[in-house]
Amino acid sequence: MAQTKVILRTKIDGLGAEADVVKVKAGFARNFLIPTGRAYEASKGNLRHLDTLQKERAERETADLATAEKLAAKIKKLKPEFILETGAGGKAFGSVTNMDIHKKLEELGIEINRTAIKLDQPIKQLCTKDIAIKVHADITTILKVKVVSDKKEEAAAGA
Repeated sequence: MAQTKVILRTKIDGLGAEADVVKVKAGFARNFLIPTGRAYEASKGNLRHLDTLQKERAERETADLATAEKLAAKIKKLKPEFILETGAGGKAFGSVTNMDIHKKLEELGIEINRTAIKLDQPIKQLCTKDIAIKVHADITTILKVKVVSDKKEEAAAGA
């Protein structure tokens, strides 16, 4: 199989990040990567500009990391409270899911991807729980979520 070198313009999962020089099959480069604008041909002229591309990528990644650190600090300070309807025995009806947490964070002005919330299963009991949120590939923060009853007397009796 004929292979060729290309310089990636964008991050492609399983292949590389922006400004990486990778070897791919010639047909993949010729028919997909180059026509869709996801890669440059690794010619001598393009390789001369590689340092510039790598510097731009490093600057952008540094800025993204700083933004993610600020966002992680903001999230760590939050302690959102969710109210669940409870029955006679204190049994909770319903649950708190990733979607509920995502909506609450949006209300509080935090924009993150819903899949960044690492909640294994919905919260179905009254409790305080630590939830991991991955704000960046290298940064994961903890959000303290409190789930309380909708009935004040049961909440007071349980405390």
